[in-house]
Amino acid sequence: MECGGVREDGRVDAEPSVTLDSGLRALIRPDRWMPGAFELVVDGTPQSHVNLDDPSELFFEYIVRMGHVIDQLKQPGEPITALHLGAGGLTLPRYIHATRPGSRQQVIELEPKLVELVRSALPLARGASIRVRYGDARSTLDKLPDGLRGAVDLLVVDVFGGATTPPQVTSREFYAAGAAFLAPDGVMLVNIADGGLSGSPGAAFARSQGATLVDVFGSPDRVAILAEPQVVRSRRFGNFVLVGSAAPLPLEWMPRLLAGGPHPAGLLTGDDLRDWTAGAPVTTDANAQGSPDPNRSIFQRRLGG
Repeated sequence: MECGGVREDGRVDAEPSVTLDSGLRALIRPDRWMPGAFELVVDGTPQSHVNLDDPSELFFEYIVRMGHVIDQLKQPGEPITALHLGAGGLTLPRYIHATRPGSRQQVIELEPKLVELVRSALPLARGASIRVRYGDARSTLDKLPDGLRGAVDLLVVDVFGGATTPPQVTSREFYAAGAAFLAPDGVMLVNIADGGLSGSPGAAFARSQGATLVDVFGSPDRVAILAEPQVVRSRRFGNFVLVGSAAPLPLEWMPRLLAGGPHPAGLLTGDDLRDWTAGAPVTTDANAQGSPDPNRSIFQRRLGG
């Protein structure tokens, strides 16, 4: 870290920061309104929110939606095997450790300095079985232990460089490589951002990502998209949470996911998803593009990793 530090009680008493290998600046700052909570900011974009006092409390809306999906896996509190592509502030690994003790988790992160900053300023709970591997999210998949293939209950894809998702983690080939690690009833969670005047026209990027996951998992009944209705309609920029499974999604999840908020909440799956993605091309390595770069004037607390 280049400035700031950690008190003996483990709390940040300044804003520790570091310049990443990518050249982007990362810093951790206290949440002014929530004692014990902190934000990770990369290139001016809030990427993660961590509550050290209560890691089971999630803050960003898209993360809350992801947390609701995670809560539906297996039996409540049952340990799971999770693979995270993108570290950020390690918010979801902390959440899983807090709500499902004994879970085995692996994280792939490109920036070692980012993880060093997060671990130093926002220490993980003792006993958390969270292993971090360094490298590009896509190429490092091939280096994971063979024992993980077909054994992962949850795969989280939350890869951002600053405020955008790089193209190599948006293609059918990439998602198929990730899906190969899923258990028969395993779930993939993907976070992307699009919509509004600052996104692609008509949320074309998000629609293409939805069509790509349908192609990977074989049916719109095996994919769902969670987002605010205004974001789905491309009336404003925001986060889309894509849910995909090797098995048909249990429809009994859906009312609970929507009722759990944040509100307003929108859901697309089955015929609704088919209609929404109609005409959108499947993204392949040959035509892959990164997510649209949001206008800097946008309040970006909901973006990130």
